[in-house]
Amino acid sequence: MRWFLFLSTLVALHVQAYDRVTGEAFASRSEVIAQQGMAATSQPLATQVALDILKAGGNAIDAAIAANAMLGLVEPTGAGIGGDLFAIVWDAKTQKLYGLNASGRSPLALEKAEFARQGLTKIPAFGPLPVSVPGAVDGWFTLHEKFGHLPMQNILTPAINYARKGFPVTELIAYYWEMNNQRIGHYPGFSETFLLNGKAPQKGDIFRNPHLASTYEKLATGGAKAFYQGDIAHTIAAYMKEQGGFLSYADLAAHTSTWVTPVSTNYRGYDVWELPPNGQGIAALQILNMMEHFDVAGMGFGSAQYIHTFVEAKKLAFADRARFYADPAFNDIPVAQLIAKPYAQQRAALIDHKQAAQRVDAGLNEGDTVYLTVADSQGNMVSLIQSNYRGMGSGMTPPGLGFVLQNRGELFTLQAGHFNEYAPGKRPFHTIIPAFITRNGQPWVSFGVMGGATQPQMHAQIVMNLIDFDMNLQEAGDAPRMLHSGSSSPIGEMMTQGGQVHLEQGVTMQVQRDLMERGHTLQPAVGIYGGYQAIMYDAQRKVYIGASESRKDGQAAGY
Repeated sequence: MRWFLFLSTLVALHVQAYDRVTGEAFASRSEVIAQQGMAATSQPLATQVALDILKAGGNAIDAAIAANAMLGLVEPTGAGIGGDLFAIVWDAKTQKLYGLNASGRSPLALEKAEFARQGLTKIPAFGPLPVSVPGAVDGWFTLHEKFGHLPMQNILTPAINYARKGFPVTELIAYYWEMNNQRIGHYPGFSETFLLNGKAPQKGDIFRNPHLASTYEKLATGGAKAFYQGDIAHTIAAYMKEQGGFLSYADLAAHTSTWVTPVSTNYRGYDVWELPPNGQGIAALQILNMMEHFDVAGMGFGSAQYIHTFVEAKKLAFADRARFYADPAFNDIPVAQLIAKPYAQQRAALIDHKQAAQRVDAGLNEGDTVYLTVADSQGNMVSLIQSNYRGMGSGMTPPGLGFVLQNRGELFTLQAGHFNEYAPGKRPFHTIIPAFITRNGQPWVSFGVMGGATQPQMHAQIVMNLIDFDMNLQEAGDAPRMLHSGSSSPIGEMMTQGGQVHLEQGVTMQVQRDLMERGHTLQPAVGIYGGYQAIMYDAQRKVYIGASESRKDGQAAGY
């Protein structure tokens, strides 16, 4: 008996010694804290490159560009210079936020009638037709011209070296690589660039991309013109013509990024910032404006009442998203009205606390990815998101360049009269959105969550986790998430009545039964709950706090 008690005590001490002693039980790790700088990306090698740039005297903007270039190499399943980019920058010198829309436009030669001529009722996901102008490279150089410090040669050198010498592929990226190979591997140029001996790289394989290294070298010395007006542009245009596409040299040469003014709403004393359409960021602001009318903290995290109320607010916001979010150069988007507090009060009043809505309409009568964030010793912070859209994009892989062109044009609709209706030279509805939170006019949190339509939902959940549920930065990202899908679409797809609710592990069976009794349809987890990275500035202690997504390969690190 004594031996049993002794062993029991040892086991108890052992468990206690290795158990989590602070914070929420669902937290995957502690926050990262540092004084001089911080980087959080979805791949550790990219995070380390960002820190190296900071240590070499670069600022947050330099480091963000270097990390993005690195992600285009090590995580081509979500990012690359064949895609688009959006960013929010806190500039310590001017004490202001700046927004950049570096998304590309549809080909000028591709008329809407071409889709009907080919017998199409929607824009296909892959091949030449969904390809729009890639805006990421111009985004890099536009950011660098305004805020950069180090020469672009220094910034791109780490990615160039890794591209030539190789890097080990991680398990998660290998999984997505094979998935992309199955759906777009047959397109000309893909296998020569992205396969090893005819197969997608496996976990631990060393992958090299010498073509991408050469492309980066041309950018480092020739700037954005080398991409949009030089040999690279001619190669892209010739390849697209061979594949029956419409993206031309003229489309590339005419491309420009756009500085935009971030928009915000105040949520319980904190200003939450997003970029205006053609992105979907203001949907997060609409959700938060409605949720502010309820006692979220009193509902309790993970409760049926909280999940129900959030899902109903999301449905209302996404009905507006489906109708209004589009290219503001082609439509007068009522952004100010959509994010106004009185409008949110009207919409929140439509939420039935006991019954799920089976149909919601827009309220006004009048639309795979990587995310990273970097902060530096001067106080600059960057919230940057970049994507090919569907994983590795369209499958269109121009020879000798090392990247795939995006398929963002799939997100146009062919529905006549819709704000997001396809037109030549138009920016499509965009899913990728960076976010930022300020408090009393000063930077507090730079964050983002990759993952298609999940993004505004997760942005709102992160904000509520931090503010209503008093979670720390890592807990806010690790907390079990809820996702609603299927009730509205910006491209005119047929939706199911009421949509579906997807819940991560951690929601009790009692809560699930309660939600079903209210009329919600619960579906198994879809496996895409986003990829979160964040940096918080603690102004009192003058330190940065970093957090990285536990669902990805990500790393937050500082110095």
